[in-house]
Amino acid sequence: MPYKEKEIEKQYYTIGEVAGMFDVAPSLIRFWETEFEQLKPKKNKKGNRQYTPKDIETLRTVYHLVKERGYTIQGAKEVMKNKPVQAKDKMEMVESLVKVRAFLQGIKDQLNTKA
Repeated sequence: MPYKEKEIEKQYYTIGEVAGMFDVAPSLIRFWETEFEQLKPKKNKKGNRQYTPKDIETLRTVYHLVKERGYTIQGAKEVMKNKPVQAKDKMEMVESLVKVRAFLQGIKDQLNTKA
């Protein structure tokens, strides 16, 4: 069996990297930190925020609720507090459907170019 290198996953991400993932300003990430109690990134000795993959998943849910679904901050807080699992499941389902749609669109485009 050939050797397959394992993909390296970072344990901590900077606020700039996280802001880049969501295409938002770092100030918005800091604001969400103050608003959502679930967001508590670790800080190093210099005070720089260090986000774990779990923090990023929480941010992904917040981003989905606020930016994609159009919730207010207060509405998103209530969903995150009362139904966090359901919100995450819905978000994952929407992301999955978007990927399927992109895949099918790619197939359609390939068929159209061959015809």
